[in-house]
Amino acid sequence: MKYLKFDTPALKQATTFKSVFGLANHGLVNLSTVYWNLPTPALVEEAVFRGEGKLVNGGALQVNTGKWTARAASDKYFVKEETSENLIDWGEYNRPMTSEKFNGLFARLQAFWQGEELFVQDVYAGADKDLQLPLRVISDKAWCSHFVRNMLIVEKDFAKLKEFVPDFTVMVSPRFKADPRIDGTRSETAIVINFAQKLAIIIGTEYAGEIKKSVFTIMNYLMPLQDTMSMHCSANVGDKNDVALFFGLSGTGKTTLSADPTRKLIGDDEHGWNDSGVFNYEAGCYAKAIRLSEEAEPEIHACTHMFGTILENVVFDVPSRQLDLDDDSLTENTRVSYPLEFIPNAVKEKRVDSQPKNIIFLTADAQGVMPPIAKLDMNQAIYHFISGYTSKIGGTELGLGIEPEITFSACFGAPFMVHHPYFYADLLRKKALKSQANIWLVNTGWVGGKFGVGKRISIKHTRNMLNAALNGELDKVKFRKDKLFGYLIPETCPNVPNDVFEPSNAWGNKDEYWKKYDALASRYIENFKMFADGVPKEVLNSAPKRLSSFAKK
Repeated sequence: MKYLKFDTPALKQATTFKSVFGLANHGLVNLSTVYWNLPTPALVEEAVFRGEGKLVNGGALQVNTGKWTARAASDKYFVKEETSENLIDWGEYNRPMTSEKFNGLFARLQAFWQGEELFVQDVYAGADKDLQLPLRVISDKAWCSHFVRNMLIVEKDFAKLKEFVPDFTVMVSPRFKADPRIDGTRSETAIVINFAQKLAIIIGTEYAGEIKKSVFTIMNYLMPLQDTMSMHCSANVGDKNDVALFFGLSGTGKTTLSADPTRKLIGDDEHGWNDSGVFNYEAGCYAKAIRLSEEAEPEIHACTHMFGTILENVVFDVPSRQLDLDDDSLTENTRVSYPLEFIPNAVKEKRVDSQPKNIIFLTADAQGVMPPIAKLDMNQAIYHFISGYTSKIGGTELGLGIEPEITFSACFGAPFMVHHPYFYADLLRKKALKSQANIWLVNTGWVGGKFGVGKRISIKHTRNMLNAALNGELDKVKFRKDKLFGYLIPETCPNVPNDVFEPSNAWGNKDEYWKKYDALASRYIENFKMFADGVPKEVLNSAPKRLSSFAKK
């Protein structure tokens, strides 16, 4: 380390895997040591040596991210420039920044990094070789470089690493702060993407999820322009090569429900879907760690005790190095990052050459009124996809408390979507019609009342319902039509009590249930008004009906 004048563990190997396309090509000059494409063991050594993290029982690296324990959703910007200006759906999540402001911010980062030690990972986003994005991530933290190596696709051919030239570059500096007075930002934290310069800058936050979601956002812009559906979903595949997609926000069960020992995991969060099949954008998983249960989620739980895993803000006992996965004193949003191959039944290629047979929209209904599972027709599916109803789970964004907040997140991932929601929805329609996929709405939220009154739906029941849907068993049962939303709700399901399928049964006061359900329908209708102008009439007609439009129950 430069101030202490002695060698770090990987100093002598810092340039062994260096690309000829050096950092001067990015305007980064007068640097101290640059550590190129270090493997995981070397990065762990560097991180521990630099005091960035601790090794805990089993060998995982534990890190604390300070005040940044979640995404800074209000601090993301796109540079407004002519190549992308007319393609970006400007609004709440897609805020503009001028080229002048960006250039000034970047110039100060370049100056800030002079004399500093940096870590570089040359990796890929996307397991489809024809669409793969060569990506360079530059950081001033060893553990951030380790995170990138966990989460993205690593080039294992050393000769190709030497010739690596990125198509996009992400620069990460937690210690560098934006200045709102100069940069026009909301705070000292900024996540800025410039499609013209093919450069993203992440500053003022150490939360690793910003790296992951910035890459996802970039792919969400690029892939649909190549007729590839870009999806905030997990994916797995059965023995009959039947792919299932699980859409949902953080905390709704994407990772948990896709990690099924009877099916092979393609990935837990970000995917592309084209005529060739479904492919993972990543090579790792970034799961919520809080209250992980060895009984309910054995595959993910096992990863918390493996070397190569990163535990973000997970509490541990210092003398014994034993983890306490139930401790939320640092944040409710504790995280575990691990390579996909840590899951025993993961698909090695991170892609499958087959089309989805089932599409599942996961909603964590904090009102406790939605059915546990419902089957959607295509227009209903587009309506619910654009609506993206769910609840933000505590801790997943800065400013969220413990109690879930009702939200409508378009495409089940509004903070990461760059184009207009219907652009993604229309791609989904075309591909789902072609693959003849069944589309389901699954509630992983509450029953018997809202959060604080009712209880979370049994994960055992949810798994049994999903298994029945994926195995075709629900094709053999009777359905009833929901009075407000019109979707079809099964009356029975193997290994699930029948009364689960009538949510009002779990409420002590059924009148209160219908008032809450009607209020939710009203929220759906009000939210969809912002999309009405760009959506076909048949989709608009799939809106829920209000109780007032029916005779008194």
